[in-house]
Amino acid sequence: MMTPGDHHRRYSPLDDRRHRRYMGPPISTSSTSSSAASFKGCCCCLFLLLTFLALLAVAVALVVVLVLKPKKPQFDLQQVAVQYLLIDPTTAAVGGAQPPAAYLSLNITLLFIADNPNRVGIRYEAAALAVMYRGVPLGVATVLGFEQPAESRRLVQTRVVVDRFNVLQADALDLVRDATLNDRVDLRLTGDVAAKILVLGLSSPRVQVSVDCAIVISPRKQSLIYQQCGVDGVNL
Repeated sequence: MMTPGDHHRRYSPLDDRRHRRYMGPPISTSSTSSSAASFKGCCCCLFLLLTFLALLAVAVALVVVLVLKPKKPQFDLQQVAVQYLLIDPTTAAVGGAQPPAAYLSLNITLLFIADNPNRVGIRYEAAALAVMYRGVPLGVATVLGFEQPAESRRLVQTRVVVDRFNVLQADALDLVRDATLNDRVDLRLTGDVAAKILVLGLSSPRVQVSVDCAIVISPRKQSLIYQQCGVDGVNL
């Protein structure tokens, strides 16, 4: 015969063991905190290492600047050889009803001298120098990249080829007048030449030299009358 106490299940140690089996082992708070502290320590070590490497790089750069005293490279125009310069004015340029125009054909060879006054080598990047007439771009002189030893000079050659460039309106009138009456065509060669100084296999930040040259060519003689080349400045 059942008693009222039999309606409630009696406690058994077996039930406690089953409960622990399903709930899993207890979580240790000490191991979690030690893992977080270890992670923070690794981050601090990495930060200190990066800071040390950055300071070391700055120190090496300062030593290079103070000991080697790097100077800006020189990139000057030495010679201009004129193969041909032909100006073909249209009928409108002489007095027609249509807007004046003239076609310019040009083929010249430019010879530069790259001067490296430093006690370390220099790596020049490829450069494009624009050839202009009264601010109008006519063509591009491409200079390939190259490396230059310390304290040396090197000849760099490039060519400008312009095939019947259409010069319009006022610039065409000026071009025809300069060629026929004055026997001179003023051209301008401008652009940036970038270089990097090489130290122990490493390269410095880019040093950019702005080149600006004036060229005057005689169409009748097919020769160079005047040339002047300078460096505007250096941008780091």
